[in-house]
Amino acid sequence: MNKVPNRKAICDVLMEKAKTDKDIVVLCSDSRGSASLAPFFAAFPEQSVEVGIAEQDLVGISAGLASAGKKPFAASPACFLSTRSYEQCKVDVAYSRTNVKLIGISGGISYGALGMSHHSAQDIAAMSAIPNMRVYLPSDRFQTAKLIEALLEDNQGAYIRVGRNPVEDVYTEDCCPFEMNKATVVTEGTDVTIVACGEMVYPAKQAAELLAAEGISAEVLDMYCVKPLDKEAIIRSASKTKAVIAVEEHSPFGGLGSMVAQVVGEYCPKKVICMALPDAPVITGNSKEVFDYYGLNAEGIAAKAKEAIQG
Repeated sequence: MNKVPNRKAICDVLMEKAKTDKDIVVLCSDSRGSASLAPFFAAFPEQSVEVGIAEQDLVGISAGLASAGKKPFAASPACFLSTRSYEQCKVDVAYSRTNVKLIGISGGISYGALGMSHHSAQDIAAMSAIPNMRVYLPSDRFQTAKLIEALLEDNQGAYIRVGRNPVEDVYTEDCCPFEMNKATVVTEGTDVTIVACGEMVYPAKQAAELLAAEGISAEVLDMYCVKPLDKEAIIRSASKTKAVIAVEEHSPFGGLGSMVAQVVGEYCPKKVICMALPDAPVITGNSKEVFDYYGLNAEGIAAKAKEAIQG
């Protein structure tokens, strides 16, 4: 069982790159511990900025540093980063085209029992609606590392959401296919397409294994790049299957499911089922308990897939 959360993978990459790249700067809003970035602050104090509980300042200061040629990575709980500092993300980062990488930590329902105030079930929709803002939800620690390495090579703003807890590995250290802004085909199939992002990719992969045992061929797309969305991958897969399932740790409105349905509806019309969190405050519990309750697990995804192709 993997015990390394994606947030630690981010820190590991930044610490390695900061040894030779002094333009990398990490900023936190009283969140270096929960972001797993305390080691970076300890090793590179002159490349670290703690702004305190002031998310709007976090983004504004990051934009200023980027304007001065630095490469800021601003980390804060996704629930606050995507709401309290939304205007700064829109104006200071996207509209001003500054090279700020926004790291939304403890995304989705990671905070569990803290409830709706600490959940970020709207961030995909909100951030994707901003012109010039890219949105990424890596699925495991290996893909997270490759994404951060790729983002260090460009000078555009982006929002990256990762969860709080370790997630099971979708890939391995030796086998983690990655192409920037292109979905990864986790499993190939011909009966049903399952498009997932973030922490939902692993249960989607498990669902494909359950379906295979019943003679159903499922293709799983890891759509870590929610924006820009890899439309070609969706069209290519949906064109050869009978139905499409979209799975996300997000509101049912404006997220991955909505985007997938738009693409399928326009280019290769067929049944699309969107699996997401409900349009209501979710139950109290840890991530697994919440996912199991709402059917956002391997069994639930497999059941929806069978329902889709049989219907």
